[in-house]
Amino acid sequence: MPLETIYLYGLVISGVVTILYLFFGDALEGLTEGIPFVNPTVIFSFVTIFSAGGYLGEIFTGLHSMLIAGASAIIALILVTLLNVFVLIPLSNAEESLVYKESDLRGRIGTVITGIPADGYGEVLIENISGRISKPAVSFTNTNISYGKKVLVIDIENGVLQVKLYEDLETYI
Repeated sequence: MPLETIYLYGLVISGVVTILYLFFGDALEGLTEGIPFVNPTVIFSFVTIFSAGGYLGEIFTGLHSMLIAGASAIIALILVTLLNVFVLIPLSNAEESLVYKESDLRGRIGTVITGIPADGYGEVLIENISGRISKPAVSFTNTNISYGKKVLVIDIENGVLQVKLYEDLETYI
């Protein structure tokens, strides 16, 4: 069997397995969880790049097969390392979700971006690591709260924050 055919089979099989892993990868996550250095994505991408490089090298160059295999392995190793360091590791460390529950906002400190009248609605901006949340707000103590003041979220009712003026502890020290 010619070496080009072996490389082509490796390329096709690794491509099919990669696509199957995209669809059914969650089922395999439990199997590789105990071994941290085994990442199927890295392995499949190495085999795919190695097979593609070997196939193209055999077709388009007249070099010795061992030299083509070595060069293909080095190129695949470099590309897979770059993929792992610059794409896969940052993605695995990223936040899984930016979703929040309204109950999580209780006790948070925000800034008034639209003044809150004693008997009306205003708007409060709450900042966190994943972004900013802007919500309508009413005064919990029925007092006016002007623009730019810090407020403490006491409760949430029907999507509206009930806030009171935040008194910084440093003013008492």
